[in-house]
Amino acid sequence: MSRRLLLLLLCTICIQASAAGDDRFWSLLRQGGNIVLMRHAQTVPGAGDPPGFVIGDCRTQRNLSDQGRADAARIGGDFRKRGIPVAEVLSSRWCRCVDTAKIAFGTVRTATMLDSMFNDRERSDEEKLRELYAYLARRPASVGNLVLVTHAQNISALTRESVASGEMVVVRLDGRRKLQVLDRASP
Repeated sequence: MSRRLLLLLLCTICIQASAAGDDRFWSLLRQGGNIVLMRHAQTVPGAGDPPGFVIGDCRTQRNLSDQGRADAARIGGDFRKRGIPVAEVLSSRWCRCVDTAKIAFGTVRTATMLDSMFNDRERSDEEKLRELYAYLARRPASVGNLVLVTHAQNISALTRESVASGEMVVVRLDGRRKLQVLDRASP
C-alpha cells in the first residue's frame, strides 16, 4: 500500500471517529437533564488578567478575541440548530465568560461560585466548589440542560479534565455528589 493511500485511509478513519463522537455529544444534550461545563471562548493573548483588574469593568480584564466571539456565536447556533434544550445558563462574573454566554445563549445569570480559581481574591476555591456542589444537589431535575460558563482551572478542579477555550464537557452529578464526565466537544 502506498504511503499516500495509507495517509488518506488514516485521515478518513479519524474524521469518521470524530463525527461519531460529535454525534454522541449532541445526542446526550438532546436528551436534556445534563450539566454542560463550558470554558469561555478564545481570548486575546495572555494568561490571567492584568494587575489591578476589576470584576465588572471589562476594560481592565483579558477579553474575548474576534475569533472567540465568532466561536461563541457558532456554539450557540449549533445548540439552536440541533434543538438542544437549555434550562438555564450561569456564568462566572469575568467579562470573557459573561460575553461567551450572552453571545452563545442570550440570557445569562452570573454566579460567584463559577468565578476564576486562578486569581480570585474574594473567595477560596474550596468555597466555590462547596457552593457549586450544593447548588447542583438541590437543583430539581430538568428537561433542559444547565450550561455553566467558567474557566479552565474550575473545570479541571471539578473533572480533572484539561479543556481548551470554548470546549464543553457534559457531566452528571452522581450519587456521591461527584461529577461524572459523559462526553466532551471542542468548539
